[in-house]
Amino acid sequence: MIEILQWSTLAVCCAAAVARIPSAVRGENRSLFYIFMLATLAILLSIDGPYVAIDGLLGGSNVANLILRFVLFAVIFFIGLRCVNAFGADKQRRWLVGLPGLLVFGLISAVMVVFFTMMDSFGSSAGLIAVYERSTRNAHLVEYYGAAGRAYPAYVSLVLLPAMVKAVGGRLPGLVRAGALLLAIGGVCLTVSLLFPFFPAQLTPLKFVINYGAALCFVVGLAAFWIARVRATQSAPQRSSTAK
Repeated sequence: MIEILQWSTLAVCCAAAVARIPSAVRGENRSLFYIFMLATLAILLSIDGPYVAIDGLLGGSNVANLILRFVLFAVIFFIGLRCVNAFGADKQRRWLVGLPGLLVFGLISAVMVVFFTMMDSFGSSAGLIAVYERSTRNAHLVEYYGAAGRAYPAYVSLVLLPAMVKAVGGRLPGLVRAGALLLAIGGVCLTVSLLFPFFPAQLTPLKFVINYGAALCFVVGLAAFWIARVRATQSAPQRSSTAK
């Protein structure tokens, strides 16, 4: 089931990226294309087979996992920036691109890199499972490293949550409100992921559901925004012609 969820999420992200290629070539809304491409890369790096192959090319020391974390940081940052601009969330902008946001990003990134360098990370292992099982010290470091990796996406999600809730309850088009709702749900999932260290072992599959569920919510939510924009653009000339 987990593999089905992984590959299904990858297929959705890849399809969204491919669908955006014509618009990106025309120079229209390229940021959305980059988000979908980065999301596709992130999902690819979270699947065992592709991860081991890519990390092997990088030396087999799980550097691919560190790259994955920063790719996820980039995805959530650009989603946040796009939403802040789209919904005019000026109060949230400072906490994303202002000094507080930059300080949070820098601190979390530094902590994450420090924990990674302290591990005995040799031997490619998706999700660092083999690294975790190598020793008690490694197990603790992987937990701390994972918590740091989830902290920044959760932070951005919390920053965006008020704007998304406001959009859902507003008078915007249905697709826009649906997209905002999906982004809000994805953000809640990312925030819940901070509690993963407290999950009992029998709930490990639930972690995958939460992670990939959040990814699907973000991708489908952004796709809903895109479709709503296309519809609005197509209906504008019709209204203009009718007015004439």
